[in-house]
Amino acid sequence: MNKGNAGLVVVLTFVATLGGLLFGYDTAVISGAVGAIDHYFIDPQHLSQTLASSLSGWTISSALLGCVLGSAAAGWLSIRLGRKGGLIVAALMFLLGSIGSAVPEFGLGVIGQMGPAALTPFICYRILGGMGVGIASMISPLYIAEIAPSEIRGRLISFNQLAIVVGILLVYFVNWFIQSLGTPAWYLSSAWRLMLASEAVPALLFLTLLMFVPDTPRWFVMRGRNEEALKQLTRVNGEAAARGILADIERTLKVRSEHLFAFGMPVLAIGILLSVFQQLVGINAVLYYAPLMFQNMGASTNSAFLQTVVVGAANLVFTFVAIATVDRLGRKPLLVVGSVLMAVAMFALGVLFSAKAVGFGALVAVVAYIAGFALSWGPVVWVLLAEMFPNSIKGKAMAIAVAAQWVANLFVSWSFKVMDGSPWLNMHFNHGFAYWIYGTMSVLSAIFVLRYVPETKGRTLESIQELWHKHRKDAALASVQAAE
Repeated sequence: MNKGNAGLVVVLTFVATLGGLLFGYDTAVISGAVGAIDHYFIDPQHLSQTLASSLSGWTISSALLGCVLGSAAAGWLSIRLGRKGGLIVAALMFLLGSIGSAVPEFGLGVIGQMGPAALTPFICYRILGGMGVGIASMISPLYIAEIAPSEIRGRLISFNQLAIVVGILLVYFVNWFIQSLGTPAWYLSSAWRLMLASEAVPALLFLTLLMFVPDTPRWFVMRGRNEEALKQLTRVNGEAAARGILADIERTLKVRSEHLFAFGMPVLAIGILLSVFQQLVGINAVLYYAPLMFQNMGASTNSAFLQTVVVGAANLVFTFVAIATVDRLGRKPLLVVGSVLMAVAMFALGVLFSAKAVGFGALVAVVAYIAGFALSWGPVVWVLLAEMFPNSIKGKAMAIAVAAQWVANLFVSWSFKVMDGSPWLNMHFNHGFAYWIYGTMSVLSAIFVLRYVPETKGRTLESIQELWHKHRKDAALASVQAAE
């Protein structure tokens, strides 16, 4: 790497990771508002327990529908408007979604007096913000992967996950601070609005900084702007290496209309399953409903918010572990270790809830689970998704994989509230049933990684493409041999 321009790579990575920070912020900000949202939008409707839990779950997780839509559109945006242009669209959605969800009555009626009548616009604004998350969740790591030298690419992409974690921890602190400013009645009436509106601050910063960064060399080549690509590569890698890298990019992008399955079904299937398993292990059920989970353990409202901060801090600390090891130990070992740790922690949590023995031991299990996710499936999946797809299908394939991730997230987040609110399940498992499910998914995720996921450590993006060429040739040879 051209050491004189290491600072440029860091600056560009920092700007791109603000998309990750907003991803985390938007994901977790709703956790502080769950009780108030139920009070303002759901409770006045006097629904049955099952219907109320289902509607509440949909309201809390509705942003994830936006994530699905945004990630599905991100591939087209990243090609049509560029990686930078797609991130600008995401920043605008973050900004409008945060302000609108804080005051969904604006332009429709008196703020604070519409109650359930404002539920539909609230959900629409949450979906809008979710679209920003979906777009940023794909394009931010893609941008970093395309500007980073191969020898430090895994570490730099991991910084996007670090930014997600920082966003989560930051909003946990913000939520805890805001709810501590007033009475419980003030929390139900006003504090939740400040929590949601607070996202506008980092969204505005992200939008401003994006105006000063360039697009990526690979996008410039895709648009036939090779001189601009060479200039950018020279600034980052030095003149000696830049022309060779440009030639590799031109070679792997020369067939621009490559169809989605040009490298076989496995590459897309593995990417989709990586995304789906990242959610089926239950991480966002924990992140979205952390205060509710700690209240189920018997904690007071203030104590539950404070314990949520502890969870966010553990998430941050162990993400640093992933950053320090992802380019030394590789992607697969971290994923397997994380899966095992998450499985043990979730099974322990299920046992503790079922035995009504929650307390400090349950908090330790939650922190252990977060540690397992943060050092593995949190950052490493994003590294693999940004690396594994061949350049000529990367935009389309990554968009599908990320959209699948958000569909799985929507299912997990909605279903957790339904399971946690089920009288029958709680009679038999005492709020612990969901954790048995997540533990089982963690075991299956380890098996999947061991059998099917390739190691991409230390390879250039162009050489990774050769893995799938080889796989396609091996599959064809096996087919011929079987026919003989």
